[in-house]
Amino acid sequence: MRVVAGEARGRRLEAPDTADTRPTSDRVREAIFNSLASMDALDDAKVLDLFAGSGALGIEALSRYAAHCTFIERARPALDAIRANLEVTGFSDRADVVVADAMTFVTRGSAGDFDLVLADPPYDFSQWAELLNGITSALVVAESNRPVAPPEGWEAVREKRYGKTWVTFLARA
Repeated sequence: MRVVAGEARGRRLEAPDTADTRPTSDRVREAIFNSLASMDALDDAKVLDLFAGSGALGIEALSRYAAHCTFIERARPALDAIRANLEVTGFSDRADVVVADAMTFVTRGSAGDFDLVLADPPYDFSQWAELLNGITSALVVAESNRPVAPPEGWEAVREKRYGKTWVTFLARA
């Protein structure tokens, strides 16, 4: 797994060696971030990477000129991978790593003041409405094994399937 484009293009990223983490493939990350770039959603953005895993999504955002990324993760192997990946890419000074459960973080009202939220929970995740209702950002990129149905107040503005992965771009209605 490597950073696809931007400042850290080509840098190898570490993935935690656990069954709980499913890193987003390079192909899917490239498609997501090309779409975000076409929407002008990355330059100087404050990004929140929920269920961060290896941190590949947030690191790709930083590589493509996001100003800052906050990574939310609770698993120790994943946290170690995120920190190692931030070090190897040189983005540690533009990032915060928060040890927390993503749903708890969001439902406690901590998910405010971000321009973009990246959410890549485990595929069996079913609390999308609760998660989205706790987010105040205008744009969320949701990765799942099925399309994410937008709850009231949200609309799906882009949706694409990549093999078993569905990526849904959700915007405030």
